[in-house]
Amino acid sequence: MTTLLLSSRHTEDNQALWRAAIRRGWGVERAQGIRIPEMDEDEIVLYVESLYAPTIAESLGLSLPEPEEDWLTRLPIEFTKRTIEITTLGAARSLDSAAFVKPPNDKSFAAQVYASGADLPEAYADDMSVLIAAPVSWEVEFRCFLLDGEVRALSPYLRAGALARLDGFTASSDELDAARTLAERVVDVAPKGLPKAVVVDVGRISGAGWAVVEANAAWGSGIYGCDPDAVLDVVRRATLRME
Repeated sequence: MTTLLLSSRHTEDNQALWRAAIRRGWGVERAQGIRIPEMDEDEIVLYVESLYAPTIAESLGLSLPEPEEDWLTRLPIEFTKRTIEITTLGAARSLDSAAFVKPPNDKSFAAQVYASGADLPEAYADDMSVLIAAPVSWEVEFRCFLLDGEVRALSPYLRAGALARLDGFTASSDELDAARTLAERVVDVAPKGLPKAVVVDVGRISGAGWAVVEANAAWGSGIYGCDPDAVLDVVRRATLRME
């Protein structure tokens, strides 16, 4: 039997995946922090926030692949439409102008434009990796869940900085086609460093056109307006047994 293991936090996303799993006849369990219930299952699929996921996965003999930290920096400029580099938080503290700064694969501090390096949070080690990008204005941003290079589900999540949820995640057919095409193209051109089951965020930059926002692990990414059943197919392949 397959069991979907969720965190103790009840969110719209994990509730949607819970319902999709129940429709498939899967079992569903919830972890309490890093404490997991006793399970004797043929297959365990994780959908847990990054704070707890690695510890839970290790205790179950599972691995949770993530995009390589420098994947975004290796993309040709035609896909990013902006300069992006990877460095350390300590080095980023010396920035004397505005820049977008974020951790590569987690949400340990806010991903946003900082007026200078002096504004970066102090409660993190100087040797942690960060991505630095030139500030741009995103007109719309889409989340794409991909499996084996194919977009299985996609949804807008921000439009001109406002949550796409506010207008029911609406998008034109042209926008959906453009987002799907770009996400699949970039994974085809630059698959090195990406898991087979992955999230790629893309969007349209004002004055520059469509570009890649970032890549994320499928096992902990928000689903927004995506079809939960299609997302579950991707999340299932994002959990691997350790060899």
